[in-house]
Amino acid sequence: MSYQFTYLVKIQFLGFRFHGWQKQPDVKTVHFILDKTLKFVFKGIRFKSIGAGRTDAKVSAEMYAFQLFIDKKVDFNDFLASFNLNSPADIRVKSIEEVGEKFNIIQHPKVKEYRYYFSFGEKNHPFAAPFIVGFQDDLDIDLMKTAALLFEGEHYFAHYCTKPTEKTILHRKVNSCILQKNTDLTASFFPKESYVLIVKGKGFLRNQIRLMMGALIDVGRGEKDLDFIKSSLIEGNDISFLRHIAAASGLQLFDIDFLKM
Repeated sequence: MSYQFTYLVKIQFLGFRFHGWQKQPDVKTVHFILDKTLKFVFKGIRFKSIGAGRTDAKVSAEMYAFQLFIDKKVDFNDFLASFNLNSPADIRVKSIEEVGEKFNIIQHPKVKEYRYYFSFGEKNHPFAAPFIVGFQDDLDIDLMKTAALLFEGEHYFAHYCTKPTEKTILHRKVNSCILQKNTDLTASFFPKESYVLIVKGKGFLRNQIRLMMGALIDVGRGEKDLDFIKSSLIEGNDISFLRHIAAASGLQLFDIDFLKM
């Protein structure tokens, strides 16, 4: 089914009340609310939207993108104003641009940047829950920083993936993986000190970032060491890996860079 016009739309959303991006029966998802808003904005006009990928429940996005197929030319200013007026407060359109008919948001090469925000020590203010995960442990941050660097490069990430299939490509490349003090996400009710894990790569496995974060927390607690992280990334190593999946609310899709072809 062909459409007359195709657009790349970039949005932001707070994922705390959503069950991820993808539409699912009987639960509220970002895609469901997005299409509901688009139906109101484009009354009676045929359209279709396809997202850049899945997100887990409660995961937020500083920048997410979807491809809009529609039978009417879109006035950019009118669309931004109308969508943001009628969408819920936790979803906002940032930009829209026309793309060629050959553009495919799923197959187009891109680099994604994820950020995982966390703190440790005293329990956080409840208002911080949608943004930062608080661990009430004494974590060795310096050791965690060293461990995070071990994920950089091309490795075998079978231990950092849930429900892989026979077709799942388990060798993946992480362009960069850095743990540092958080200075960009702030609020009056945030803890005095918080941290962020910043991971960049072309493609990630299901729950990969959250499993990596869980492993780093285990290192910070002294339950795992650097040799364990190294061993977990080698194909054929039969390790008893603890599937510690860090809570989703601290994870944020921070950016998507659509590479030039």
